[in-house]
Amino acid sequence: MHSLRQLFLQHVAQTSSAPLALEISHAEGLYLYDTHGKRYLDLIAGIGVSCLGHRPPRVEAAVRDQLGRYWHTLVYGEYVLAPQVQLATLLADQLPGLDAVYFVNSGTEAVEGAMKLAKRYTGRPDFVACHQAYHGSTQGAASLMSPTDFTLAYQPLLPGIRHIIFNDLESLAIIDRHTAAVMVETVQAESGIRLPDAGWLQALRRRCDEMGALLILDEIQAGYGRTGSLFAFNKYGIRPDVLLLAKGFGGGMPIGAFIAPRHIMQVLSVDPPLGHITTFGGHPVNAAAALATLQVLLETDLIAQVPEKERLFRELLVHPAIKELRSAGLWMAVDLDDAVLVQQVIGRCMDQGLITDWFLFNDRCLRIAPPLTIGEPDIRFACSVILDALSMCANQ
Repeated sequence: MHSLRQLFLQHVAQTSSAPLALEISHAEGLYLYDTHGKRYLDLIAGIGVSCLGHRPPRVEAAVRDQLGRYWHTLVYGEYVLAPQVQLATLLADQLPGLDAVYFVNSGTEAVEGAMKLAKRYTGRPDFVACHQAYHGSTQGAASLMSPTDFTLAYQPLLPGIRHIIFNDLESLAIIDRHTAAVMVETVQAESGIRLPDAGWLQALRRRCDEMGALLILDEIQAGYGRTGSLFAFNKYGIRPDVLLLAKGFGGGMPIGAFIAPRHIMQVLSVDPPLGHITTFGGHPVNAAAALATLQVLLETDLIAQVPEKERLFRELLVHPAIKELRSAGLWMAVDLDDAVLVQQVIGRCMDQGLITDWFLFNDRCLRIAPPLTIGEPDIRFACSVILDALSMCANQ
């Protein structure tokens, strides 16, 4: 009889030659538990997904309640389904001017939908994105990626994609009257947590307005309190034309969205109708989970606690091997300037019951993005494990 691990390696399609293959028994709060009973503090929240931790009680209760009512009914947009309507309404209440929500299944689907929306609304063919930005792995989203390390093998992708440099004012001149939209992460994630200059974001907003291009902000990782405000763009005095959400949006359940003013979004419903369709987007169970997640964030002080928790991480994570610590709330890149050392530290932390990771375009940094529910004792534990791992591995 093959073990579960052997069957995993044999039958579950792999995305790398060396998967972690951690066999999970159950999860609760900040912790994952393996089949041997060992617990692991999840310091990356499943790459930003479990913003309230694993199986948060109120979200779980919402899922269970919806399971007893109805699941899939018909393709998205045909029936009036309470979880979708309530979630869209509550989102619109938090996003003045962005009052039409299109629900999808994931972040990359939100990107694809937003790209179609921009082309349809503007009648233009081209897109501008940032160097070292990650927006997903489907063909449209992957076309936005630069450098091409992860996409070269899949060429040709979409034409008409040009790139600007994050926080570089001069490169904004690339945006012209052929540009349907500019797709930007409010905080650059996979390059190792790069915050925007407020002046640059505001100049980007002005340039898009001047050229008639839409500004699409990707907050798939940055949204839902991660940076210390419900949406990261709230801090910078601008508003996007289209906002993208996923990951923490569902509190652990798979759901995404692209959100725009109704006069923009309505173009998907005419000439032709059904301009964008999805079978499972906004699945009622997932929408119920997302609604409960947003309600928890709005009704508690978890977001207000983010700056103090960020401060504690920054206070504790001091070590000669750390060259820089960049942070945007509870979202940090611990820069070791050494890819080999990063992998050694990740392995040592795993041995000690702490899950961390690296970044797609920056393998010299450790990723920290815990559930927003993390408290001081667990922050101190996490930092002590990282520091011990650094001391052990940096001296090898």
